[in-house]
Amino acid sequence: MPSKTASLSGATAWLTTPRQESRTLPALDYPRLDDRELATLAAKGREPAFRELLSRYERPVFSLIFRMVRDRTLAEDLAQEAFIRAFNAIGSYKSSYKFSNWIFKIANNHTIDYLRKRKLDTISIHGSPHASSPDQIEQTRLVVESHDESPQQYVENKELGSQIEEAIGQLRPEYRSVILLRHVEGYAYDEIADMMDLPLGTVKTYLHRARHELKNHLSHLMA
Repeated sequence: MPSKTASLSGATAWLTTPRQESRTLPALDYPRLDDRELATLAAKGREPAFRELLSRYERPVFSLIFRMVRDRTLAEDLAQEAFIRAFNAIGSYKSSYKFSNWIFKIANNHTIDYLRKRKLDTISIHGSPHASSPDQIEQTRLVVESHDESPQQYVENKELGSQIEEAIGQLRPEYRSVILLRHVEGYAYDEIADMMDLPLGTVKTYLHRARHELKNHLSHLMA
C-alpha cells in the first residue's frame, strides 16, 4: 500500500486550501471522534477532521478500487478523485447514514463510471489488499489454496485463479462490483445496496446473474 503522501497527494493538497471556517477553534482529539462527528466537523471546515477521515479510509478505499481495476497507479488516481468528490460533497452527508458506506458508494460509483468508459477487464481474487491478518487474507479469497497441497497442486490452483480472474473481468462493471463486494470484501447484501444505490432485490439479481455468467465462462473447467 502506498504511503499517504504518495498515494493521495492530490487529496492532501486539496486539504491545504482554505475551508469555509478559518477562525481559531478549540483543540479536539480527532482520532477519538467517530466518523459521523468527524464528518459534521469537516462540513464546518475543520481541516483536521478531513485529515482524520482520509487517514481512516485511504487504505480501504484504495483497496476496493485496486481490486476493481488491478492497476496500482490507476487505483491511486481514482481513489484521489473519489476522496476529492467526497470532501467537496461532505455537506450533503447525512449522519443517519453510515459514513463508510457513503464514502465507498462514491468510490465504487466513480470506478464503475471509469470502467464503463474504458472497459477495463482486469481483476484480482487473491485476498483483500487491506486484510490485516493471514486469516483475513484467506477469508477474502475467491479461491483458497489447501495447506496440504503439493507444488503441482499449487501451480494448478494458480492457473485456476488466473482463469477465474479473467472470467470476472468479462463481467459488466455492475456485476463485477457486486461479486467483489460480496465474495471478496465480504459486505452484506444491504450494505452493497447502500453503496451501489440499488434496491436490495436488484443487488441479489445482479449477484445471481453474475454467478450464472461466471459458471458459463468457467464451464470448461467443470467438464
